[in-house]
Amino acid sequence: MSSIITNCWALLLGMGLIMLGNGLQGTLLGVRASLENFSTTVIGLVMSGYFLGLIFGCNMVSKMVARVGHIRTFAALASLASTSILVQAVFVDPLVWWAMRFITGFSYAGVYVVAESWLNEAAENNARGKLLSFYMLISLGGLAGGQLLLNLSSPSGFDLFVLTSLLISLAVIPILLSVTRAPQYEAMENVSISQLFRVAPLGVFGMLLNGMMYGAIFSMGAVYATEAGMSVKDVSFFMGAFVLGGFIFQYPLGWMSDAFGRRRVIICCCVFGAGISFFAMDHATTGLPLLALVATIGGLTTPLYALCSVHTNDFLTPSQMVAASGTLVLLSATGAALGSPLTAMAMDVFGPQSFYGSLGVMLSVVAVFALYVYVRRASAKPAERSEFVIMTASPLTATLNPNIELEEIELAHEESIEDIHASIEKLADTLAEDRQEAQ
Repeated sequence: MSSIITNCWALLLGMGLIMLGNGLQGTLLGVRASLENFSTTVIGLVMSGYFLGLIFGCNMVSKMVARVGHIRTFAALASLASTSILVQAVFVDPLVWWAMRFITGFSYAGVYVVAESWLNEAAENNARGKLLSFYMLISLGGLAGGQLLLNLSSPSGFDLFVLTSLLISLAVIPILLSVTRAPQYEAMENVSISQLFRVAPLGVFGMLLNGMMYGAIFSMGAVYATEAGMSVKDVSFFMGAFVLGGFIFQYPLGWMSDAFGRRRVIICCCVFGAGISFFAMDHATTGLPLLALVATIGGLTTPLYALCSVHTNDFLTPSQMVAASGTLVLLSATGAALGSPLTAMAMDVFGPQSFYGSLGVMLSVVAVFALYVYVRRASAKPAERSEFVIMTASPLTATLNPNIELEEIELAHEESIEDIHASIEKLADTLAEDRQEAQ
């Protein structure tokens, strides 16, 4: 494992810088939009552009990689993302911002494709899960650190926009200078949502709703904090607490899901998360109690991405996991694109505290559906459960899915080929016997 990290340090450093920029950018735009007196609904629609771009990028970037390669794709899209944030600093207009958020989402989809497929090839099967966990810890750390960078300057100026662009531009340097050979990327085949829903309805439904929560938190969290009268410093700590909570809760909840079952843990997370969200809606707090409350909500919502993903994989064969993961990723991104404007409209109609209420409603819906599935369907047996690894709402974590054992897939293919050969030989023998009888 240490040798893999040593070989991939440039890539991991670059992704850390990119996630710093991503964390800063999302919170900065939410605060700046509030300062520019954009309505809450308009802010939600603007921020949803990122997730729509992410969806479009997931479908298109693989073709770009296949055509021009990893390095050129990464350099072009990172440059595009770096430029888009500067355009938002110059043209403060909702339509321009939506277009730039869409371009940013598209660009980040390409960045993730390149980085994660690169790491995928660097790791053997027995180390892929550990490498994914380490990569996700770096991603979460970058997102959390990006919130704190908001304190370096005023959101009303140009400095933080320039800093975001600078971080993304710097991230290109170590990755482009990496001596690691670029992998051969093959576009993932898709599996229909209806097929997945028949196999693992909770995984599909939970992934969609978790995406909505992610969009609500990271698009509207800073807007809520600003409208609640928090200072820029308080906003940065408020958003950082969400990420920190997810960071702390990942391993304990993963261990519990391995020991007691995915659905039980998902139900507990949703029930407690909904209760705390509704409590926060009616009981405004400040200082450390507020941060503890927010960190708990983040800790109970962020790991749902991994729990729903692994729950779905529990019901799949190794050869199905690659295609299924791509569909789950698109479900999450679609949910995020919906969660942002829906939460914004709720805040416009019912007030800023509806930010917590929206999260509570989403968690309650998942809890009710999970209870229904728990009663009506059998769970996966402990021996059939996949190993839990840290995951977050990265658009293409599927490319690093440690549950995909290449040897098992190759063995299945070999067995299929042997069956075909046996069938052909049997058919040939039958035809020969028929010919002899005819003669």
